[in-house]
Amino acid sequence: MAFDLVIRNARVATASDTFDSDIGIQGGRIVQLGAGLDGGAQEIDAAGRVVTPGGVDAHCHLDQPMEGPAKMADGFESGTRSAACGGTTTVIPFAAQAKGQSLRAAVEDYHSRAEGQAHVDYAFHLIVSDPTAHVLEQELPALIGEGYTSFKVYMTYDDLKLDDGQMLDVLDVARRHGAMAMIHAENADCIEWLTKRLEAAGRTAPRFHAHARPMLVEREATHRAISLAQLVDVPVLIVHVSGKEAIEQIRWARGHGLSVFAETCPQYLFLTAEDLGIDDSYHGARCICSPPPRDKANQEIIWDGLNDGLFTVFSSDHAPFNYDDPAGKKPGGKEVPFRHIPNGIPGLETRLPLLYSEGVLGGRMTLNRFVELTATNPAKAYGLHPRKGTIAIGSDADLVVWDERDVTIRNAQLHHAVDYTPYEGMRLKAWPGLTLSRGEVVWDGKNFSGRAGRGRFLACGTPSLMPARRGE
Repeated sequence: MAFDLVIRNARVATASDTFDSDIGIQGGRIVQLGAGLDGGAQEIDAAGRVVTPGGVDAHCHLDQPMEGPAKMADGFESGTRSAACGGTTTVIPFAAQAKGQSLRAAVEDYHSRAEGQAHVDYAFHLIVSDPTAHVLEQELPALIGEGYTSFKVYMTYDDLKLDDGQMLDVLDVARRHGAMAMIHAENADCIEWLTKRLEAAGRTAPRFHAHARPMLVEREATHRAISLAQLVDVPVLIVHVSGKEAIEQIRWARGHGLSVFAETCPQYLFLTAEDLGIDDSYHGARCICSPPPRDKANQEIIWDGLNDGLFTVFSSDHAPFNYDDPAGKKPGGKEVPFRHIPNGIPGLETRLPLLYSEGVLGGRMTLNRFVELTATNPAKAYGLHPRKGTIAIGSDADLVVWDERDVTIRNAQLHHAVDYTPYEGMRLKAWPGLTLSRGEVVWDGKNFSGRAGRGRFLACGTPSLMPARRGE
């Protein structure tokens, strides 16, 4: 068989196996695995290096519409460029419905933002913020049928949150139409009550963001989200879980046979509340995200959950706002109280290197578990597997060849459009040496060679992590 490309002498790692093999690629897909494959028009010698599936970052925010003056620093061009340079070959950002807006209009707007911009492949989640009868009965079911098979709902943020009745309505649509519901679980009323008390006491510096969002507000909302899902009898995925108290709720649900999945993110392994500041300086605004990072003891609990199967997905939750920017962390060019600082940190490019270095090479997890969390399970959770997330015959040739070498993270060397990284100065043991998207090298370890517009939109199928649909 003639191949377009052969990767030779690869140490191939999937979610279940690790083996030595050549990889034969034709038409952007893997067509043969084995030793001593025939020659290809192009050849790459992996020289025994580890080759994993391209990462699937199933929770990132790119060019999401915002109320002024806030504006995300990364659109689809810069965001997918940075993804590729960090080994991620599929991203799933959010088409966000504004209150009063048609959900389909939000999808159409988001396609216009992505068109001709992406370097790697992408799908869309939906954000449902205004579940009117028309949305619930017509738009959402139709969009699920068209390949938008996952959506996110919020229990906090005034412009996004749903009440319990609305949550039940939306979860019922997910159950009837086989969609995956993602839930941001924090108690909005508790956060508002605490925020007002902090403001009254003059405690408005960035570090007090964490004081307004203690673990109990995440714990209570996680418990309530699980209860609502149990009432409707539908699987759900709790996103960006930060620590012990929410984890205990998820373990309880699993112990009672409920289909509750969980996601966590790098900030809960590598940052703590101290990164928001130990004094009243504004510098900690860079690390404001929700839920906030906790403490080192909770970092260890997150590591345990990654290894023992509590977590299904490891995502970046990339939410890119420049620090020194009137459209970013300094609204209107001013240092503002924590309530008004845009939430989110950048992380698309650093997600995989952080976990590979500190998890796999640091002896905290197996290589196969790394693949499962960062590629295979995200692809399964959102209906993209086996096209994405694995190294198998018929799968897209989305591959990462790892260089195990000393690397110091410097924002100046990253490829996003954000003016900082919260991981500045961290020393790692590895970085992607090659990233291939559908058989094409888009990152060679030093230079990016993608093309805006080469990334394709992916319609998603039924999430394969979900149990078989029950009868009505």
